[in-house]
Amino acid sequence: MSGIIAIVLGFASLILAFMLEGGHLMALLKPTAAIIVFGGTIAAVVLSFPIGTVKKIGKVIKVAFTAKDRDLPQLILYFKDLAFKTRKNGLLSLEGEISADDKLDPFIRKGLQMIVDGVEPQSVREILELEADMTSERHKAGAAMFDSAGGFAPTMGIIGTVMGLVHVLGGLASSSPDQLGESIATAFIATLYGVGTANLLYLPIGARLKNIDKQEQTEKNLVIEAILFIQEGVNPNTLAEKLKGFLNKQELLKFEELDKKVEA
Repeated sequence: MSGIIAIVLGFASLILAFMLEGGHLMALLKPTAAIIVFGGTIAAVVLSFPIGTVKKIGKVIKVAFTAKDRDLPQLILYFKDLAFKTRKNGLLSLEGEISADDKLDPFIRKGLQMIVDGVEPQSVREILELEADMTSERHKAGAAMFDSAGGFAPTMGIIGTVMGLVHVLGGLASSSPDQLGESIATAFIATLYGVGTANLLYLPIGARLKNIDKQEQTEKNLVIEAILFIQEGVNPNTLAEKLKGFLNKQELLKFEELDKKVEA
């Protein structure tokens, strides 16, 4: 939701500034410029990426605007609790934990199921790391599409402006000064569309997807280490201390507060 608000705020700021300077909203609405910029950008992106990747654009956009921040402190406490249970009741006790929680993250479920099934630690690591890498590659492909669109859009805007100026200059002899000024202003709308959408839409979404991927990879790496620690039978407190290395300063303070409440 915050991402959508940010995009709306960005475009609204441009429009408001334009109108405060005496411009009219209708002056910004030019169908021909939109066709050149948006049509050209879409065509360039489709040409640049496999069609299978392009077809997933809807899912990529959904991820960009619906992904939630990762709660790593809470996740460490979850694994610390699992470590206590397994030291007391054995790894097989995780079977009930897996089946009882319908909302358990599929990646965590898969890892826990493997250690319950007795899969070798090295194999557990390799399987989970491969899945994490494949997920990251999908995120990076989505981000690359928007980065490419952010590069193509301004160029398409310039092309639209040049085409408009060619048209203006072609009728220069028969145009009045007023008509000439309006035609030149109209020609530059294409550049505005290209630069505006690149910097307020495509590039920010690409950056957002990269940040989401970074957060998710940190979480998955934490999960992998936690699952292997549990399989190894590491002391719960030691497990928590080792996993705290994944936390930043703010998350570390949050973890300490939550841990104190649990201990109390």
